[in-house]
Amino acid sequence: MKTEIIISGFGGQGVLSMGKILAYSGLMEDKEVTWMPAYGPEQRGGTANVTVIVSDERISSPILSKYDVAIVLNQPSLDKFESKIKQGGILIYDSFGIVNPPTRKDITVYRIDAMDRAAEMKNAKVFNMIVLGGLLKVCPVVSTDGLKKALFKSLPERHHAMIPLNMQAVEEGMRLIEPI
Repeated sequence: MKTEIIISGFGGQGVLSMGKILAYSGLMEDKEVTWMPAYGPEQRGGTANVTVIVSDERISSPILSKYDVAIVLNQPSLDKFESKIKQGGILIYDSFGIVNPPTRKDITVYRIDAMDRAAEMKNAKVFNMIVLGGLLKVCPVVSTDGLKKALFKSLPERHHAMIPLNMQAVEEGMRLIEPI
């Protein structure tokens, strides 16, 4: 099975980190992965996106024009990537950053109120982990065990004390995500 994912939002929302953690999770489960970030010179506050492919077989190219799953965290990202989701694919969006909701009827659309929940948890840094939890609920490309191993591998040791909070955020995302 191969899943082609685009994650897009403003710099500073943890988009690239989410992609990196997802890619490491695939590696922890002996899957083939690619991680290809793209961001402008303004990075924090500008738009950023990352393409992640997780596959049971070799990946021929990391460059994609259509995606199985799109996670969009702001309106510019929705405007750019909604049309690039394969028919029957999945779109996940955070309601905080979207003014005009998705309109396609040939894909499955999920909303996750991750920004609101991160504020309730009093830690904006877990926003991306909430979103990642939502992804894993509706498209389990990796397991939560693989994700936890990836956090230990990808986060600097000084941040390992935050891993339980990150895993709690993943559980919250799995609980919060809902189809539209």
